[in-house]
Amino acid sequence: MFLLIFTSSLPRSVRTPLRKVRVCAKGTPLARHPELRSLLCVIQSQFWNVTNMSERMTEFPQVIDLNVGGVIYTTTLKTLISHPNSKLYGIFTGSEPIERDSKGRFFLDRDGVLFRYVLDFLRDGTILLPYCFREKERLKNEAEKLLLQGLVDAIASENRIKPPGVITLGYRGSFQFGKDGLADVKFRKLSRILVSGRVALCREVFGETLNESRDPDHGHSERYTSRFFLKHSFLEQAFDMLVDQGFKMVGSCGSGTAGGTADLKPGVDAEENRWNHYNEFVFVRE
Repeated sequence: MFLLIFTSSLPRSVRTPLRKVRVCAKGTPLARHPELRSLLCVIQSQFWNVTNMSERMTEFPQVIDLNVGGVIYTTTLKTLISHPNSKLYGIFTGSEPIERDSKGRFFLDRDGVLFRYVLDFLRDGTILLPYCFREKERLKNEAEKLLLQGLVDAIASENRIKPPGVITLGYRGSFQFGKDGLADVKFRKLSRILVSGRVALCREVFGETLNESRDPDHGHSERYTSRFFLKHSFLEQAFDMLVDQGFKMVGSCGSGTAGGTADLKPGVDAEENRWNHYNEFVFVRE
């Protein structure tokens, strides 16, 4: 007579060792079968692990309200556990503890603003960062803390895959002198910052701050133009945007453009006109 062990209703991790144990002779002491006894110990251990994991996962609803550093997100349990090797998978399968806030929402002590990009990656498996995104290193650090190696690799890949090119910035400016006895106070005065280069590259770097209204040719984006200018007059902001996109300044030049003081138009300050100058800066991404 044989003792049959039915495994169809058990999890896969439990069924695997059971396939090796088909029958056991009735009345035969278990001590005579050390291999069988060892397999039964493995079965028992895995069965309890699977059972405990199932019980812990039932504690989490299918739709989860998540408080990340004070920023509230609503997502699904399926999204949060979509990457098995991540810290979030461990938390939301019950393997690791998680705190709750005063309203009963699950709480993660991480950067709440950057977590939106983490959530996008969990949903789609890809990442699309906005123009002039300046916190890639911080986002990479968040990904490393959450053990999301795929996100770390995606950020590194985005930094590498950028076409080379050259952009030139130019501006005509002067110095605005203080009034009412403050003639020693001099402020830089810019009329506008000019942008020259390949159209697609200029759009990539400057995004919505780029003014294209003076460019008569709206053809293909691989053409070159010298008719763009920026919507703001902050030279350092333009430099920051170029550096964020991997550009380095390789050269610059400047010249005075002062004219005579005779026959000035009404409202033109003679002292400011005396200090007119033009500068250009060349940026390269290799």
